[in-house]
Amino acid sequence: MQITKGKIVSGERFVVYGPEGIGKSTFVSRIPGVVFIDTEGSTNNMDVPRLPRPTSWTMLMGEVDDALKSHTDLNALVIDTADWAERLCVSHVLATNNWKSIEEPGYGRGYVVLAEEFGKLLNKLSDLTEKGVHAGFTAHSMMRKFEQPDELGAYDRWELKMSKKVAPLVKEWASIMLFANYKTMVYSADKDGKKHKASGGQRVMYASHHPCWDAKNRHGLPDEMPFDFAQVAGILGPVTGETAPMAAAQEVLPIPAGLKAAPEEREEEVTVDYSMVPGPLADLMKRDGVSPFEVQAAVAQKGYFPMGTDWANYPQDFIDGVLIGAWEQVKAICLKNREGLPFRD
Repeated sequence: MQITKGKIVSGERFVVYGPEGIGKSTFVSRIPGVVFIDTEGSTNNMDVPRLPRPTSWTMLMGEVDDALKSHTDLNALVIDTADWAERLCVSHVLATNNWKSIEEPGYGRGYVVLAEEFGKLLNKLSDLTEKGVHAGFTAHSMMRKFEQPDELGAYDRWELKMSKKVAPLVKEWASIMLFANYKTMVYSADKDGKKHKASGGQRVMYASHHPCWDAKNRHGLPDEMPFDFAQVAGILGPVTGETAPMAAAQEVLPIPAGLKAAPEEREEEVTVDYSMVPGPLADLMKRDGVSPFEVQAAVAQKGYFPMGTDWANYPQDFIDGVLIGAWEQVKAICLKNREGLPFRD
């Protein structure tokens, strides 16, 4: 056995969740050197570095792969939001398995497959933190009725707005989980205490578990704090160590050159027309510099449809389940054909 001692330098795995509009995106935008993967357009009105909005699960996973390859240009990667990323994952699982709904397989099997697929994303983000980069999610919250088996009665509690199989994975994966909410004070409005009024609305965040919400941390943070990034700046600041990038405390970095979603411009790409290709697939093709003609040639080569088949005649389940769902294999065929080499299964 080789026994080691001391702290291991790595990025933090974090989740910041709460009701819509409370300022989750603004909060994490203050992380030095952060780059967003915005799945729902919540950063449209913010001047922050971001990758193109992913329109498919395949595209989202590809952007995380790009971050892994160019991790020295990053201090933090944030997926905004986890619940919208799960929607992309659901669409991917349905398409690749030719299911009409996640409950179609029965006995909860669809949710098990969904959790396994989402777990692949968590694994990639964990790999990123091991390289000295913070990785995390923002997420929406929802209220659920909770009943303890050994107690009488039930109560409401705030949880991640995600499916019951995926939410526990995200909670276990995170080393810091912050719940943001509005703190409201209720006081008596009459001398008998029968009428009450509410006041306040101060934004606060919680860093410890409570019967009414999920939260945790490993840094001794207070149970309750103002919802202000300054409270955690020392934790989510630049990672120290040889493998970590150094950035000024409040510096907002541009999108790193190694994380460009589109390929380097080539002369022939100027005239490529993607208008006939469905949006999510076109986004993948543009990102990787693959033309519609090359994809049609690959489709014909594998015997799916004759060469020259109009894009409108490709069934939607074929586009979602094969061309998008197995994009890396499709792209490999196109690149092999471009090199003039035969493709082998």
